[in-house]
Amino acid sequence: MPVGIFEGFDGEWSHVSRRLIALAEATPPDKFTWRPAQGVYSTSEIYMHIAMANFWLLSAIGASLPADVKDGMEKSVTSKPDVIDWLKRSLEAVEKAHLAATPEELARAVHIAKRDATADNIYLRIILHTNEHMGQLVGYARMTGITPPWSKHP
Repeated sequence: MPVGIFEGFDGEWSHVSRRLIALAEATPPDKFTWRPAQGVYSTSEIYMHIAMANFWLLSAIGASLPADVKDGMEKSVTSKPDVIDWLKRSLEAVEKAHLAATPEELARAVHIAKRDATADNIYLRIILHTNEHMGQLVGYARMTGITPPWSKHP
């Protein structure tokens, strides 16, 4: 049985990851380029922003960026299969890294964006950032007539 809410970082991460994937998979391909107004993220750009931020934040605590990460991917990767692939890769990378981290590694000091933090603080930023944008994606879904799969009632 997968872990979920009220079960620490790993449970919360599993919960948000499953919902992000479910929402992305429930979104029709033509809605990935939809945006509510000019100058704001499209649906695919939000998913790619989450993925790229996950990889970048992991790199701040010592993980290597995937070799195929390139500048501008938030805007250049727009097809549903490609976006979902990048999203899954980033979610799995965070999951594996956190599960492997020891208490000493989590307490390790890091410097990011002109600030001092710990690796554990970076994981907190990752989960908060991901949840923030999941809320945005739920709003986008509702505006385009998509019901998030977990909120459908029989």
